[in-house]
Amino acid sequence: MTSSGSYFISPLLLLLSELCLCCVYYTGESCFEVKIEADSNEHPHDDKPRPYLCTVCDKRFKTAEYLKKHKLIHNTEELYSCSQCEKRFTHPGYWRQHMNIHSSKFKCTECGKCFQSNEMLTVHRRIHFGEKPFECTVCSKRFTQSAHLVRHCRFHSGQKPYKCHLCDKAFSQSVDLNNHVTVHTGDKPYICHLCGKAFRVSAYLRRHMRVHTGDKPYKCHLCGKAFSQSAGLNAHRRLHTGDKPNKCRLCDKAFSQSTSLNAHVRLHTGDKPYKCRLCDKAFSQSSTLNTHMRVHTGDKPYKCHLCGKAFTWSADLRHHIRMHTGEKPYKCNLCDMAFSVSARLNNHIRFRHTADRPYKCHLCDKAFSRCTYLRKHTRVHTGEKPYKCQLCDKAFSVSSNLNAHMRVHTGEKPHKCHMCSRAFSKSGYLKKHMKVHT
Repeated sequence: MTSSGSYFISPLLLLLSELCLCCVYYTGESCFEVKIEADSNEHPHDDKPRPYLCTVCDKRFKTAEYLKKHKLIHNTEELYSCSQCEKRFTHPGYWRQHMNIHSSKFKCTECGKCFQSNEMLTVHRRIHFGEKPFECTVCSKRFTQSAHLVRHCRFHSGQKPYKCHLCDKAFSQSVDLNNHVTVHTGDKPYICHLCGKAFRVSAYLRRHMRVHTGDKPYKCHLCGKAFSQSAGLNAHRRLHTGDKPNKCRLCDKAFSQSTSLNAHVRLHTGDKPYKCRLCDKAFSQSSTLNTHMRVHTGDKPYKCHLCGKAFTWSADLRHHIRMHTGEKPYKCNLCDMAFSVSARLNNHIRFRHTADRPYKCHLCDKAFSRCTYLRKHTRVHTGEKPYKCQLCDKAFSVSSNLNAHMRVHTGEKPHKCHMCSRAFSKSGYLKKHMKVHT
């Protein structure tokens, strides 16, 4: 207090109060849900013991009061439920505050969501219009809220104040710690009332509900396209702006999405974290592993709408359809030949015009025009047969041989003669049969 009787507030306190206020704006409706938790993560910087154990979910707390509040989550009879949504509260005051949201005059004209104040509505509207006034001074990344910027800056400083008491992991955000703890407990308290699917985090349930409702609240103001998640809208906006904020530290490449950058970095490190549980192969991307698994399962999700033939990969279906249409978009600039597949054009140029065979076997003198041919050839030396039949003990070095073998079990004969009614399991058998007609 100053001599005149007025109070003096330091700039530091003003800054802290602003950050706290922004945090309230950020959480919106969920700020009342935080009151339910009341767990040991309120003060993550101290190392105080947590002797109070919840016997229902094994969570630990620093004080008996925190434990008492937490137990209300498990005792549904003592919770105050909202009549207009599925949220529940441990205190009638929190429940009354929440109910004001449904009747609030501060309503978003874009998605219909209501807020308690105009300030909270202003922060929310930035999601729809892409406004990001808070910029990181290190990497220039921008954010809709100052609290988001504060959390982001921890990635640059390496600060991880939220520590798990069950393992050695630490996190830069409290929400990440809360989500991580459920990995230990296996708790999935958020259940979809339409399909019964359960989730560890309430945000996952909210996103899941959009599958049933078809709700897409995040709209692009440039083209009108809508998305069910804000991350999808943010990634889409970069198509308009050309922005590539995710830069590789090892080369000059940049990417619009962080997932693309992560996959790219593995090219430098050689890391292949996604391993096949049926063979020894490993992959740098999960999508590549999912595609590889079809080799073992025999799954062929891509079907031709003209003849019904099915394929393991979408590229094979595109190439197959050109057999029906006669399309040959890949033309040789050295002669009049054209091909339906780019690989056949490349092989044609190497064999006919250049005879280039850059892929050489280090175990013998053979050379090949394609790396895939070299890989198949190497199995002759190693004896490797990675393609195994799940119905018998046979194994093959080439996937096409496995596919042909599977027809022994299924009785499928896809190669049909167009001059008579005979059909064959292998294309070679059909070629021999055609000599009868010619």
